Amino acid sequence: MHFIRPVWLTHGGEKKDFEVYSCHISPDGTRLVTAAGGKQSYGHVRIWSTAAIYDAVNPNSTEPRQLASMSYHSGTIHTVRFSSSGKFLASGADDKIVCVYTLDLNAPPHAATFGTNEAPPIENWRIFRRLIGHDNDVQDLGWSYDSSILVSVGLDSKVVVWSGHTFEKLKTISAHQSHVKGLTFDPANKYFATASDDRTVKIFRFTPPGPNSSAHDQMNNFTLEKTISAPFVASPLTTYFRRCSWSPDGNHIAAANAVNGPVSSVAIINRGSWDGDIHLIGHEGPVEVCAFSPRLFSKHPIDNLPRGANGQPSSNLVTVIACAGQDKALSVWITSNPRPLLITQELAVKSISDLAWSPDGKNLFVTSLDGSITTVVFEEGELGHGVSMEENEKALAKFGGGRRGAGIVEGPEGLLLEDRSREGEIRGVEGRMGALMGDVTGTTAPPTNGDVPSTRPNHPISNGISTTRSDQTGSRDESKPQDAKDPHAEKLERLKQRVTITKEGKKRIAPLLVSSSAAGESTLPRSQLMASMSNGAGTTNDGPKTILDLSKPFDGLPKGGLAALLLGNKRKLVPSEGDDEGHAQKKIALASQNGATPILLNTVDGLAPANNKASESGQIPTPEFIRPAVVNPSLLTSQVRLAVPKVRAHVVSGISDKVDQGTQTQNTADSGVNGTSVSAVQTDTVFEARNPVGPSPTGRQEDHEPARLAVTRRGQPIWQDFLPRSVLLLTGSPEFWAAACEDGTLYTWTPAGRRMINAMVLESQPVIIESKNSWLLCITAVGMCYVWDVKNLSSPHPPVSLAPILDIATHSLQTHTTKAPAVTSARLNSEGRIVVTLTNGDGYAYSPSMFAWQRLSEVWWAVGSQYWNTADSSVGNLSSSAKQSEQHQATGNVSAGVIPYLERQTTNETLVRGRAYFLQRLVKQLLPREGFEGFESSVSIAHLENRVAAAMMLGAMEEFKMYLYMYAKRLGAEGLKSKVEELLGGLLGGIYEEPVGDEELSTDPNPATEDRKWKNSTQRLCGWPRKELLKGVVLILGKHRDLQRITVPYSKVLKLSEDDTDHDHAMEI
Repeated sequence: MHFIRPVWLTHGGEKKDFEVYSCHISPDGTRLVTAAGGKQSYGHVRIWSTAAIYDAVNPNSTEPRQLASMSYHSGTIHTVRFSSSGKFLASGADDKIVCVYTLDLNAPPHAATFGTNEAPPIENWRIFRRLIGHDNDVQDLGWSYDSSILVSVGLDSKVVVWSGHTFEKLKTISAHQSHVKGLTFDPANKYFATASDDRTVKIFRFTPPGPNSSAHDQMNNFTLEKTISAPFVASPLTTYFRRCSWSPDGNHIAAANAVNGPVSSVAIINRGSWDGDIHLIGHEGPVEVCAFSPRLFSKHPIDNLPRGANGQPSSNLVTVIACAGQDKALSVWITSNPRPLLITQELAVKSISDLAWSPDGKNLFVTSLDGSITTVVFEEGELGHGVSMEENEKALAKFGGGRRGAGIVEGPEGLLLEDRSREGEIRGVEGRMGALMGDVTGTTAPPTNGDVPSTRPNHPISNGISTTRSDQTGSRDESKPQDAKDPHAEKLERLKQRVTITKEGKKRIAPLLVSSSAAGESTLPRSQLMASMSNGAGTTNDGPKTILDLSKPFDGLPKGGLAALLLGNKRKLVPSEGDDEGHAQKKIALASQNGATPILLNTVDGLAPANNKASESGQIPTPEFIRPAVVNPSLLTSQVRLAVPKVRAHVVSGISDKVDQGTQTQNTADSGVNGTSVSAVQTDTVFEARNPVGPSPTGRQEDHEPARLAVTRRGQPIWQDFLPRSVLLLTGSPEFWAAACEDGTLYTWTPAGRRMINAMVLESQPVIIESKNSWLLCITAVGMCYVWDVKNLSSPHPPVSLAPILDIATHSLQTHTTKAPAVTSARLNSEGRIVVTLTNGDGYAYSPSMFAWQRLSEVWWAVGSQYWNTADSSVGNLSSSAKQSEQHQATGNVSAGVIPYLERQTTNETLVRGRAYFLQRLVKQLLPREGFEGFESSVSIAHLENRVAAAMMLGAMEEFKMYLYMYAKRLGAEGLKSKVEELLGGLLGGIYEEPVGDEELSTDPNPATEDRKWKNSTQRLCGWPRKELLKGVVLILGKHRDLQRITVPYSKVLKLSEDDTDHDHAMEI
């Protein structure tokens, strides 16, 4: 080991050298950057050549010494750091500003700074951004290991997070109670830690944001994971810095300015448990800065490194840490030795301010407030033998980390594919920024699920869903050309002409608020914000701008959902008084041996023998309902019980003529949350039933008056009918009317009142009936679901039970009754699919092709996935061409909005019942544990796969495409080669294979059956051309060089390099 301190390596002044507060080494190890004060408090950032420093002992060296000098701050510069990519350099000073510099490859514009004796600059470092976000001195800053974020801390107690791509302020964290003086990043890119004068170190968890992320998107990112205070309870407040460091294997944090009793120390904090039971003791004064070497070391040379049977090093790799502070001493420690490797006393005249290791871990740079910059050069083997960076990545792999390299370009085709992929990404960023700045040049409405862009002005958007009301003239108005008008201009004109009359009868013009006349409703970014859509260009909201393709219940379920009860198979007899010897049980067993079937009641408490009971007579008065429905015998044997609605005197249902004119307008009323309408739709046609309420004319309970049913339109009667049984529920659609009676019968009529089919007799009382177009859904009290196509007198599948989704598999063998999750909604889509939501937050849909329930939404995704509630601009700006095929237009509204609806229901249920709180606590405890490092990533990918499968099963075209691109984006970011290869192969299908014999590829498949499978022989997948989907996915993955060996062959097949001018079908990523 030897020291190098060149005379010229300093921030020199006229009378003395200025204090040097910070230093750092570039990732390639060729540049040393230092920061200090200057004349009249104007600090300087100087960049030096490390080659000149190492060769300082050679008087004949021709290496340039100072490469550049910048003075853009108006105060003393406290910190300076290179980004991990080496592209940017950031500095923070007491002028409250963070400056970001970038290297300009052009020659410097001047020979030397006028009025100084400095050498001419060799490199042209120009200022790139000035970041304003602190209210006091900026004390430290740092970059994440993937350069996706820049974090700055200061004396204003704030932690400010900046985007490493756009340098937009993503979040300001005010978690500390005093000055924040230190910062370090986890090499696995999962956490960062801050040290403050409030005597705490706080650990923050984060997910690296994407290039298009905004502050609104990162509201739930950068969360506080842990606050550590035990090692710092009595730490002094006199230190200038508290610079901490994270070990290269990710296991430990070295926190400066800790105490162990009365002695100053460095606390070593363990990852996961976040406790500090190890202290490095040896300094006489407070330690201000710690720095781990970026390399791992071994006692043995690399060539002789012993390895086990699995190829892993059998000897433990060690880390090296350097510490310094107010006692002007430098100590170097290794984890395999309880004592320091070396201690150098009086290395400087004043306190040591910063430490920086070279990337190879052999050189250490030390700066001091006396203006000195010292280089400590270690000889080979003094610290150990440095291992390759692959060992670092292997150590970080258990935490879900490990930085992926830039990769090798797979030829010129790979470069072309990478350029095209990045072009789409840049267009997405520009479109989004244009929308944020209000650069909306057109008022063309976005396409809605297969419809061509309309020329009507934009309307307000609620939850990404249009709330406009359809024109009553229908398609006739669409054929007339209309001039696009600015809706904001019309609104402003109306506001200007608004006249009010005061109490005295005087006319006054209402004052116009400045905010009301703005072109946009808000200057803050919102999830509903859409970019400009001028001539189909720009970007749109990620969520499909469409209606909700589900039936809307007119008669809602009770508050808390429809109650459900599960009965176990192993039932015991109810213990009766005076039957201690079990005579009843013996009598039942004897009767069963003779072949007889004893009649038992399956009560809540158990099985009970049936007793004869005299029938009740007379009326039971009650203001809200007539009586409970008659109990059907099927309820005595079923394991599922659903609450049966009371028999009401007046049952009403209705539809609106305005809503019934077409499929698109019919569902507009369903676009609200939880089935509530977002636009005022008048109910024009009313279907009502009046049940008898008086006593029986004959005096017998079984003889009563018939129920009266009538349909009226705007008060005028259309038809009337009578039923001999009391009516429980009603429903209707533009194609039929239906009524369910208390004895389990179901009647249907045409819109004109003609009976369509005979009364259908069910096994128990209907508790839910829904209608959608020609489809009718009926759920009975024993949990059986029936679906009929009333128009074609058919059913898509046999009756199916709700028992599987009510957890009957868990409770079927119990000996007691169990309360099951209540049914909050049961609805139909336009294809007759049953969609059910429960109070436990789960959402289900029945697959008629597989004869099984499929869970589409659950609380697990809500607490574990990073993509929950992301169907807007926060996940990227995806848009497709406005040119849609006729097939697309025909099937565009199928199952639209079902998946977002189910996820909203899950969010609402979990928030209301508090279940999400406990699951979040469970997940938070799992994340630091060993074996759960990739938990968030795995759950997020699984959630996207669940969305893609659900959209394909339901046939939701727009959502399938959006979720598919989100899934491809995440696979590319994670570098999952096997899944990428499988996905591309599934998208390719057989579209480029030669037909065998007379076999030809179908070009017009049935979207309900043929194209909703990955392995089908059609040219479409979920309604989209396979080639279009494949092209979009390849463009998304094209920028990842480590995947180009997989993506380049597909780009050649698609001829993407020859298709530069085809922008109509290009996907903007």
